[in-house]
Amino acid sequence: MHRFANPNRFLRLARAVFPWAVGATVALLGTGLYYALFASPPDYQQGETVRIMYVHVPSAWMAMFVYAAIAVASASALIWKHPLADIFARAASPIGAAFTLLALVTGSLWGKPMWGAWWVWDARLTSVLILFFLYLGHMALLNAFDDPARGQRAAAILALVGVVNLPVIKFSVDWWNTLHQPASVVRMGGPSIHPDMLTPLLLMAAGFTAYFVVTVIVRIEAEILARRVRAHRLMQGG
Repeated sequence: MHRFANPNRFLRLARAVFPWAVGATVALLGTGLYYALFASPPDYQQGETVRIMYVHVPSAWMAMFVYAAIAVASASALIWKHPLADIFARAASPIGAAFTLLALVTGSLWGKPMWGAWWVWDARLTSVLILFFLYLGHMALLNAFDDPARGQRAAAILALVGVVNLPVIKFSVDWWNTLHQPASVVRMGGPSIHPDMLTPLLLMAAGFTAYFVVTVIVRIEAEILARRVRAHRLMQGG
């Protein structure tokens, strides 16, 4: 990955990937939404309410995936001083927070008709809420110091410490008695969900991933250009 440490080289690669990522986002989300809203059947217990799953579950997956990616980038920044790692972490953090908030909101909308309550202190709900606070803390630390390097280091340490929450989210339904159903997609023995529901779910998850690629490229490019402008102003001021 050090060959992409040069911002110019990274930007050339990102600009080549960008139109393909945009196309994939439109195609996957468009197809996924069609299958989710029109081609997939209602659940025999949950009825039409099950369609919230096609947004809620991919959002929850992306919330965890983006945080794991930030943690890897933070380790690269702390250990190998990769110059783009901090930029990626800064760019990805608000996107991950948005996915986490979307997972919490759609989970609440889904929980009301299923559980009779907008919120319960379920192990998985609570651990995802903690993940949201970790994202907020990460973004706050990035801007909490006059010296950007100190903020980046503090945020990176928080990201690495917060990784312990990811297996708690994943295995909370197995470790504790929760209202959430057990894993039905990523599980030993293969998915237990019917293919008519699994197909749109995977399409939406792939579309959310492509959307993340698009938005993180835009944010990284904006951050690189902003740093160049600040460096140019400092040179002129000097």
